[in-house]
Amino acid sequence: MEYVYAAMLLHKAGKEITEHSVKKVLEAAGAKVDEARVKALVAALEGVNIEEAIKKAAIAPVAAAASHAAPAEKKEEKKKEEEKKSEEAAAAGLGALFG
Repeated sequence: MEYVYAAMLLHKAGKEITEHSVKKVLEAAGAKVDEARVKALVAALEGVNIEEAIKKAAIAPVAAAASHAAPAEKKEEKKKEEEKKSEEAAAAGLGALFG
């Protein structure tokens, strides 16, 4: 995770994300640097629009929350409809008693 944070920090600072710069950030933070991970990260970010990726990542939790809220709302509506039907049935039964 610290590798991604290093890349994000460099991006936010307007610096180029290179193997050397990521390694320097990690070393400055006191993290043990794995050269293979640094190379993999830099290669994975090549050609990626980081600003766009951040926007999509920020929208994902909102979309997930909305999709989880919808079923709960449907359950509430269903309960209300069932209660209304049972009340109507009860009222119809009482009407039959008093003719």
